[in-house]
Amino acid sequence: MAVLKSKKLKSIPAEITVPGDKSISHRSAMFAGLAKGTTVIEGFLPSEDCLCTVKAMEALGAIVEPLEEVEGVGLVKLAITGNGMRLKAPSKPVDCGNSGTTIRLISGILSGQDFKTELFGDESLSRRPMKRVADPLSQMGAKITGQGEKICAPLTVEGCELKPIYYKLPVASAQVKSAILLAGLFAPGKTTVVEPVPTRNHTERLFSHFGIKWLREDDCVSVYGGQEPRATDIVVPGDISSAAFWMVAAAATPNAQITLKNVGLNPTRTGVINVLLRMGAHVTSAETHSEGEPRGHVIVRGGELNATVIGGAEIPNVIDELPILAVAAALARGKTLIRDASELRVKETDRIAAVASNLRLMGVTVTEHPDGMEIEGGAKLHGATLPSYGDHRIAMAFLVAGMFAEGTTTLEGAECISTSYPGFERHLDLFLNGGPGGTPIPVMSGIPQTVAEKISRNHQA
Repeated sequence: MAVLKSKKLKSIPAEITVPGDKSISHRSAMFAGLAKGTTVIEGFLPSEDCLCTVKAMEALGAIVEPLEEVEGVGLVKLAITGNGMRLKAPSKPVDCGNSGTTIRLISGILSGQDFKTELFGDESLSRRPMKRVADPLSQMGAKITGQGEKICAPLTVEGCELKPIYYKLPVASAQVKSAILLAGLFAPGKTTVVEPVPTRNHTERLFSHFGIKWLREDDCVSVYGGQEPRATDIVVPGDISSAAFWMVAAAATPNAQITLKNVGLNPTRTGVINVLLRMGAHVTSAETHSEGEPRGHVIVRGGELNATVIGGAEIPNVIDELPILAVAAALARGKTLIRDASELRVKETDRIAAVASNLRLMGVTVTEHPDGMEIEGGAKLHGATLPSYGDHRIAMAFLVAGMFAEGTTTLEGAECISTSYPGFERHLDLFLNGGPGGTPIPVMSGIPQTVAEKISRNHQA
């Protein structure tokens, strides 16, 4: 079991460049594998989750060529050559690791194929409900079976000729929306998803980038079947969910200032900025690129934070940032309420229970609710030995909390961080021990042997 320790922060780096966006990296690899021709993906996030998607698409017939690796981070540039919309049957079950995005979105793609595929994952993924995606895909004609009433992994997806549907999401979910829209590419006619509140729109933006026509009307998102993605190079911006950890660290430190460079500024993902502004943080952002996925620099200046209410329509926009925002609440004046966030119960772990438990161990008063929690800020935090619960966002959030605690905070099970943020330990060290920060330097070009060992190159087989 990997252990990381945190202590009172020593300094705030002037700038940091976080790794590529996780959601966009997943989807870019899938679209590239569905397109005819070669797509070069730059700024790719080489986390365990995203590499599961790359290896899954390779198992389904795509050809993967590593192009560039960064020391301490991993593969950040690769080329994927797809064979079009008709994939090949994998030779064995496909491992989705810990990635809910991989298993849910690829289920949509596999629903339109003419073969049967088994999808499995680790212990954590195997507890997560897949019924929410299996139900609409079954309505389209696919045969999806899993374990128990919640249809958990391992899943079997038997594709067939699909029919379009008009589907109202019972719970706002970008993953379920994306799975249906991807399946809709294989169904003749118009497939429509109705969202109760807007969710992140990376799939729709990538539709446009890869030449797929789609339509947004009020709360409805539609796509017409029979279209094929066009291979198109893409640059992935930095992940704002990863930047959020350092945003909170800086926002809660008086007189501190940090610049997060090349961060994705998609409006469906910037809710964390809005919440921090509401709490009294000084945050500014400036777009440097607006085509495709908007991106730019985020500057955070520290000061005193105040309590707020986080809930309603903004929850899908901040769902991944709620663990670190709960830490911000503990550092703020007053009582913060997080509500309408029952979705946190079915993430990599029950994040409501995990956050509440770890905050209490650090001396914070927390009242847990079925759909959220109430956090009394202003308590003097003390170091503790904390579990990660196998959840990367819990692990990173509480290593940041440790920066504001007396004594040492020991985080057990830190290996889970690699599922979303390779290089996190290096950046953590900048805060704890000082350092220049800045951008990791590419150290290898061409085809790194270490990466080639991780991702088999089936076109050389």
